[in-house]
Amino acid sequence: MAADFEQMYNTYYMKVYSFAVTLTKNQHDAEEITQNTFFKAMTTERKSRGDASEFTWLCAIAKNLFVDEVRKKKPVGDVSAEVPSDTNIEKALVDEDMSLRIHQVLHGLEDPYKEVFSLRVFGELSFSKIGLIFGKTESWARVTHHRARLKIQEGMEE
Repeated sequence: MAADFEQMYNTYYMKVYSFAVTLTKNQHDAEEITQNTFFKAMTTERKSRGDASEFTWLCAIAKNLFVDEVRKKKPVGDVSAEVPSDTNIEKALVDEDMSLRIHQVLHGLEDPYKEVFSLRVFGELSFSKIGLIFGKTESWARVTHHRARLKIQEGMEE
């Protein structure tokens, strides 16, 4: 077990750290998230998500830790700093009431749509990096993000 964890740590540390830097835009925060990611991976039982790789699993842990930190630091409803405003959906996140509704719809989406949308909008990751996390192509990430946006728009109209 310890040898397996040490191998996982040696194999993925820099990749997870790079992912954390992308999320946090800060080396110190990225180091903290990376350390906490491996600690959590070591101390919790991995719940299988089908064919998800160890790297994808570690990035999901890191992303969740990052989101938790953002929530702790920001007042409720203040998502404006973490949202790029390049489409109508992302612009609507600035409005608190609309933000709550979008988050409710987003919460109800199935994976991978929910995670791809979150990584793109909140994590501000490129499509190539999202594809890398899922072990898929950049085109897959673009299509999945587009479909997620359509599903969110449909959910908003209901």
